[in-house]
Amino acid sequence: MDKKRIKELVGEMALSEKASLCSGEGFWHTKTVEHLGIPNFMMSDGPHGLRKQDMDADHLGLNESIKAVCFPTGCATATSFDRDLIKKLGQTLGEECQSENIGVILGPAINIKRSPLCGRNFEYYSEDPYLASETAASYIDGVQSRGVGVSLKHFCANNQETRRMSVDEKIDERALHEIYLAAFEGAVRQSKPWTVMSSYNKLNGRYVGENHDILTKELRDRWGFDGIVISDWGAVGDRVEALKAGLDVEMPASRGVRDRYIEESVRNKRLPEEVLDLCCERILDVVYRAVEGHDDSIKADFMKDHETAREIASESMVLLKNDDSILPLDEKKGRIAFIGKYAKSPRFQGGGSSHINCIKITSALDAVSEYGIVNVRYAQGFDDECDEVNGEMQAEAVALAKESDVAVIFAGLPDAFETEGCDRSSMKMPDCQNRLIYEILKVQKNVVVVLHNGSPVEMPWVNDVKGIVETYLGGEAVGGALVDVIFGKVNPSGRLAETFPYQLEDNPSWLSGFGSGDEVTYSEGIFVGYRYYDKKKMKVMFPFGHGLSYTQFEYANLTLSKSEIGASDTLKVTVDVTNVGTRAGKEVVQLYVADKESTAIRPVKELKGFEKVFLKPNETKTVTFELDWRVFAYYEPKIGDWYVESGEFDILIGKSSADIVLTATVEYESEMKLRQEFTADTVFEDIFKVPGGREAVKAVVDKYLAQGEKCDTMPVEVLESMIGWLPLHATMSFSQKTITLEDIREAVEKLNEIEQ
Repeated sequence: MDKKRIKELVGEMALSEKASLCSGEGFWHTKTVEHLGIPNFMMSDGPHGLRKQDMDADHLGLNESIKAVCFPTGCATATSFDRDLIKKLGQTLGEECQSENIGVILGPAINIKRSPLCGRNFEYYSEDPYLASETAASYIDGVQSRGVGVSLKHFCANNQETRRMSVDEKIDERALHEIYLAAFEGAVRQSKPWTVMSSYNKLNGRYVGENHDILTKELRDRWGFDGIVISDWGAVGDRVEALKAGLDVEMPASRGVRDRYIEESVRNKRLPEEVLDLCCERILDVVYRAVEGHDDSIKADFMKDHETAREIASESMVLLKNDDSILPLDEKKGRIAFIGKYAKSPRFQGGGSSHINCIKITSALDAVSEYGIVNVRYAQGFDDECDEVNGEMQAEAVALAKESDVAVIFAGLPDAFETEGCDRSSMKMPDCQNRLIYEILKVQKNVVVVLHNGSPVEMPWVNDVKGIVETYLGGEAVGGALVDVIFGKVNPSGRLAETFPYQLEDNPSWLSGFGSGDEVTYSEGIFVGYRYYDKKKMKVMFPFGHGLSYTQFEYANLTLSKSEIGASDTLKVTVDVTNVGTRAGKEVVQLYVADKESTAIRPVKELKGFEKVFLKPNETKTVTFELDWRVFAYYEPKIGDWYVESGEFDILIGKSSADIVLTATVEYESEMKLRQEFTADTVFEDIFKVPGGREAVKAVVDKYLAQGEKCDTMPVEVLESMIGWLPLHATMSFSQKTITLEDIREAVEKLNEIEQ
């Protein structure tokens, strides 16, 4: 429906009807206005499958939903580094939404993985905002190409479950924009989501849902968002302040209470009616997008979608370690032991609002049976309902491992460890699983560990096993996907979207953690994930971007289209990649940018590009990146915007954040200069850096240094060495009253007249 007709409809509505549009009807629907023929649409939890509920509705996954396909969770799909694959996931979900008459799916969830302990990390993509943003944009493009909207969530900084509905997160301006907002910004600008979901938490003293700077100035005015902001379920405090801030729809239903409050606030002039009118126009725009975009002819094929889930899972698995090329296994040779409960009953999704009632679950044992692989035997090994060693199970597993040629141990985190509503208490796997691995290592040297987990775990046995495969939470078809990978039917090509430190204490969020009471300070600032480990030169277990293949790739001929660029230029970067191994495979080419010398504190390097490329043996392809000015920028609080400082930048091509293979340099000439504002508190070192600064304060400096000619204990040489850190006004204290306040004022005036 065109905007003119929408405006007319709002004009025909009574005040009470306009107020009523601003909250849901029940748990999942928007409201109708029957006499005007205004329809509604239904929302469904996502983001990796439909959790559609019509009866006994809830938002925590407590009650059953319709049968649907559980695709790999966000932590898994992000490791694919594959925009086309993520778009295909979105398209498939969009078709399932159409089949179930869902207007908006609540996802993707793209909050930054600040801490490995966040209970909802399994839904989130990455510690890196660029990767999270690009992944989200592809997902949005896929879903919305099918006439269904998304709700990009949780905006913003929902990085913990601990006190998530009350916690006040203290985040400095640079970290907020460079890390926590950046993931949302790129996705909003590129892919125009229909809706954005506001988060529960406070941000620097104000609930996000009542924060006009975030919901309107940033999201709408700066980024150009033209959809509606929906609250997370139960995330509204002061409804009128939220409406003023830009929060359009409160979910779930308020049973009319909030609607009447809005109506009263308009009548008593607390809320301008034009604010409510604009909100209603936005709501109706999305309502009609959803209704007019519905296509009854689209019917989901869940069995086909199950196979799509398998494909996505296999493309997302990360081969972390492969000593002696223990993988892939030969299905026709040797005796293979599958050990661990997850070989038979896989762990493939987290708990809470994203929990899917699955169509079909394929375990690894199911898959080897389907393939007719007969040389695999199974032992459970442990009980994941508790952390105590089951002696009988362990003994059976050790005996099986001893009489086998290779032991594949299926380990990870139990369901209770990762769920919405609570955070993990440690990075450790259950002790019963670690002990099982050690006991098997005593009798079997050929051990592969397969991990089922939503975020990093400590691996005390990492140096002792030969192979490690990270499946993350790979959806309902994870067992089939894993068998495809470990038997070589699929060449693994996933890359870590987060760093695996050796221990929790290494993580940059460790000291401040999830805060004290209702306040948490993000003391690590911009140094999240690999940005921190790089800066500290700290060794990690597995770096960001790491992942192995059954083939090998070499890089050559890194070329930049220009040696010098400015804000209006696009830098074209090309690099050749060759498969020098014997198997076809996919390589993820990663591009990082490093500011070689900056006056601002910056990370060592930052991911600014990636491409996944398929190569046959001996095949070479040229990978191309195009970089604009923004990839060189940092957020400068002095101007409240992004800024690039003139100087040299390295363009780094890597196989991971820790494996840089090619480097080239480009000179950036900034068209904007940060103007230094001088006061009596400005130190001389900063004054001397500005051309003409030394001359402007020459009279003050001469009088200051003159004291050295009269003093044996503070000669001129000592005074010269001290002056750099002195504020301008401090020279009065060391000048025997020869420097006056008028001298200082005159110097400041001259400094601020300098053309910078």
